[in-house]
Amino acid sequence: MHPEARRGSCASAAVVAVLAAACGGPPPASQFPSADDALNRLYKSYECAYGVRGTAKIDLVTKKGRVKTDVDLTAVSPESVRFDVVTPGIMSLLYTLTSDGKTFKFNDQEQKVFYVGPAKQCNLARFTRVEVPPHALVSVARGLPPVLVHDAGQTTIQWDDDHYVVRVDSKHQAKQEIHLEVHPDDFDKKWSEQRLRLRRVRVEQGGNDLYDVELDDHKPRKTSAPIVDEDGIDPDVPPSGPECNAELPHTIRFVVKETKDDVLWNYKDDVFWNPPLLEGTFDQKKPGGMVEQFSDCQ
Repeated sequence: MHPEARRGSCASAAVVAVLAAACGGPPPASQFPSADDALNRLYKSYECAYGVRGTAKIDLVTKKGRVKTDVDLTAVSPESVRFDVVTPGIMSLLYTLTSDGKTFKFNDQEQKVFYVGPAKQCNLARFTRVEVPPHALVSVARGLPPVLVHDAGQTTIQWDDDHYVVRVDSKHQAKQEIHLEVHPDDFDKKWSEQRLRLRRVRVEQGGNDLYDVELDDHKPRKTSAPIVDEDGIDPDVPPSGPECNAELPHTIRFVVKETKDDVLWNYKDDVFWNPPLLEGTFDQKKPGGMVEQFSDCQ
């Protein structure tokens, strides 16, 4: 729910209660001294989470209509990502998208076309409808905000109803809002010990919204188990990171006002931190019989 909607519902409740209770909740007794302190604390809470892998249900609404499908997603810092999209029910592969931060490849089984190009935001967005740069997509998939480049003094933080709002001023008239929620069990702790949850990231440039992401349903997840060859021929493939039980937002919604694209994904329960990575996870070869086409949206 957007903060604006929360404020509206709170206002209505206050009227009914004849202002008997205040809207929202008070901040913790120990508050973050600065926006950068809050952002650093959030990243500290997730320093064990190098990557994530799991299955998600995707609900995509565009000008062309609505599509629901299942996706096997692997996203590893800083900007490596893989999507294997299947048809629900019959589990038939529709397409595979890979990006290692440099090269983008897209296997379109429906059109029998294999797209290759640079790992740019425009390339990923043409096929995922998620209008964020690759490194930002990987960050959000792990519950972290892609923070705009900024100088000291270009951030502010304030308490708004029941969460912190961090505002960032960046270059080229770009601005960002980052909404952070304090873990319910940590309100009585010092700010340096409080766990934070990312609830919303909104980026605008020149007064126009670029994208708006909402995150919800945070749950702690475990590190993935290693891949073990039952025949004992190949060596085990260990997790790609340390033990981790950080929270993961299981519901993520991307909204792009300009294109009216609305992407909602819900992680299933088979999602884990730091998955083992086989060689070629973020690369793929062109299948036989497919036409290769260079893709660049300059």
